[in-house]
Amino acid sequence: MSEKIFTKEELSKFNGKDGNPAYIAIKGIVYDISKVLVWKNGIHHDKTAGNDFTQEFPHKAEWLDRLPIVGRLQ
Repeated sequence: MSEKIFTKEELSKFNGKDGNPAYIAIKGIVYDISKVLVWKNGIHHDKTAGNDFTQEFPHKAEWLDRLPIVGRLQ
């Protein structure tokens, strides 16, 4: 199975709203955060899922190891 490549427009549809999964991109990798409780409904603090958070990801990189990878950001 080939890896899914997301455009920024495609990624924006995975915002955790209306039954959609919640995905975020960090350093070109797209992660599924749908089951992360602090991202309920795709929102965590003032951030919304479906975006690239490479420049503003406040956690240690090890946190990402626990998340499923669903593809890459174009």
